[in-house]
Amino acid sequence: MAHHPKDKFAMTDRGARENGKPTIIGIYGIPGSGKSFLLKQLERKLGCQDFEFYEGSEVIASLVPGGLDTFKKMPELQKEQWRQLAIDKIGKTCGSSGRVGIVAGHFMFWTEGEGKGRPVYTDNDLRTFSHIIYLDTPADLTFQQRANDKGRSRPLCSLEHLQDWQTEEKKQLRSLCYQHGILFSIVTPTPMILNRILTLLRDFVQHSEEFNLSSAERQLDELVITSPAKLHTMLVLDADRTMSSEDSGRLFWDLLSNDPQTTDKEYHLKTLFSSPLGYSYTAFRQATLLYEDFADDSKFAKLCDETAVAIAMYPEFVALLRQIAEHDHVGAVVITCGLRRVWETILDREGLSGKIKVIGGGRTIDGIVVTAAVKAAMVSRLKYYHNVRVLAFGDSVLDLPMLCQADEAIVVVGDTKTRSKIMDGALLDAIENGGLSARQVLLPSNVSARLNTTILPALQLTNPGFINSIIQQRSRGLPRIFHATKRNAAKQLMTPMRDARVSGPALREAHRRAGWYLATEFLTNFIGVEEYSIPHVQGNETTGYRLRNEKSTLIVALMRGGEPMALGVNDAFPSAMFLHAKNPEDVKLVHVSQKKTIILVDSVINSGKTVVDFVRHIRDINSSIRITVVAGVVQAQAVSEGSLAQEIDSRPNLGIVALRLSQNKFTGRGTTDTGNRLFNSTHIP
Repeated sequence: MAHHPKDKFAMTDRGARENGKPTIIGIYGIPGSGKSFLLKQLERKLGCQDFEFYEGSEVIASLVPGGLDTFKKMPELQKEQWRQLAIDKIGKTCGSSGRVGIVAGHFMFWTEGEGKGRPVYTDNDLRTFSHIIYLDTPADLTFQQRANDKGRSRPLCSLEHLQDWQTEEKKQLRSLCYQHGILFSIVTPTPMILNRILTLLRDFVQHSEEFNLSSAERQLDELVITSPAKLHTMLVLDADRTMSSEDSGRLFWDLLSNDPQTTDKEYHLKTLFSSPLGYSYTAFRQATLLYEDFADDSKFAKLCDETAVAIAMYPEFVALLRQIAEHDHVGAVVITCGLRRVWETILDREGLSGKIKVIGGGRTIDGIVVTAAVKAAMVSRLKYYHNVRVLAFGDSVLDLPMLCQADEAIVVVGDTKTRSKIMDGALLDAIENGGLSARQVLLPSNVSARLNTTILPALQLTNPGFINSIIQQRSRGLPRIFHATKRNAAKQLMTPMRDARVSGPALREAHRRAGWYLATEFLTNFIGVEEYSIPHVQGNETTGYRLRNEKSTLIVALMRGGEPMALGVNDAFPSAMFLHAKNPEDVKLVHVSQKKTIILVDSVINSGKTVVDFVRHIRDINSSIRITVVAGVVQAQAVSEGSLAQEIDSRPNLGIVALRLSQNKFTGRGTTDTGNRLFNSTHIP
């Protein structure tokens, strides 16, 4: 780990989490494990500019009249109330200061001879902590430290009791953390423990879903940019149970359990993904911590190599990938929720690692975890940002969002004994209600099909026609231009907009509705969405979705005809900034600063000159910002030739979304001008 003065961390909104709550990290361990000593080390190393350090007992003592002596004499119910006040104070202080809180505390007290321990955590603790680090000091060392600590009077405990105490605390804490969305990590004291915990803290502070997606996109962008030729087609492949019948996570954990040094034989990944965390971003982050809890770097590398040896790729995939590897305009990337190192080793063994890269995790140093949402976002980025045709291959429910985004979706169907039991229902729903159009590959070829081959036609990966369809060079047509011309919804929305009898408020409302539709149906796919926490009607928190980087988005209404439609876009994205602009110069640096996306909205695009002027002006301010143009009607000639077409061709981060693409070259004037109709000014020449 690189040294920094006072080990300053690159703080994003300092200690604030995505849900607005402060980052507060608990340090637990049985009495005598070294929590207080560790807390002091961290305070000396990190300083107090970005962090607040708390001994839980000292906070209680500062609140209770009479201090800890009085507190210890109180009945348990009263003690619990003071403990709640203490953690609430910590949460409020960190929330106000924006600093990260690090709190050393007790989870339970357990007198030897009693049947079970006495928990001293509160519900408020579980609502406040974002992360918990458990100091898993060996029982014999804890025993010695307790005996040598002359400053505190502790009852004598046997080594066996200390071990039982630790085991019970770890078991209960892990379960509670899974139930409450708290990331949990176990750290064993070594000469490098401080570096290990500093690495964890850096990860806890910096990592978020937005950070995670940006990191994954950077890896993907690098693959595309460093390709030896312009990519026209990309294969995006899931790994476990898709390119092989095996599950690398299960195999890894089996090997770990068979290690004589492993005392905990539980299959922790199954426990984790069966918990309330499900297959969320937090769950995959926790999975990474599990791998680190149970295997240091050298052991992890050894187990990954042994896991790779036990996995055989389907011969059909090996043959397919070797053929596409001969063509520079076709690429392939493995995007796995599993272990990156395992699949890199497998591809290297097959002679494919030079052409096919792996995006995945397994260690905090990887910087990312791959979720279903990340997979889908990667496909969208390839399609809409890099203008690449995408074929996606997957086998499970986690792959469905990715498959739905792809130009072509292939569902890999394995043996009935090992394939996902819930995939059939989810797959049918995606086809009937989610717009998925897919084919299936049976591996091996004698397994039974999913659904039926009418709903989900079968194909063979080694079929020459299929391979030729991948490697033949083709154009995606008009790049990054999306319209709803032939959709029934668009036909209905267009009717009042084209009706000469409709004007004024009624026409403005029709434009507003069209703006909302285009934003919801197209922009969420073109730009992407992000998850965030919302209160559920049942009282708990659940996941909501909004436009990706919505708070960093600027909606520009090109005056005056673009305003009603822009307001509809704003209805769909209420956190975005809104700006009226008659001329390009009305968009200033202060408006664009710290923005990631700009949405230009106009009612009609005829020649495209106005849009080009705005785009070039914005590019002068920020050359890399994403710009999306939304319009009710776009003249087809404007996006097939001329300056606007050239801008689209030369700018990978520029796109157009329209309700209708028109072949009619008519330009409205006076009574037929859209702006005049919108504002009842048709009498003005």
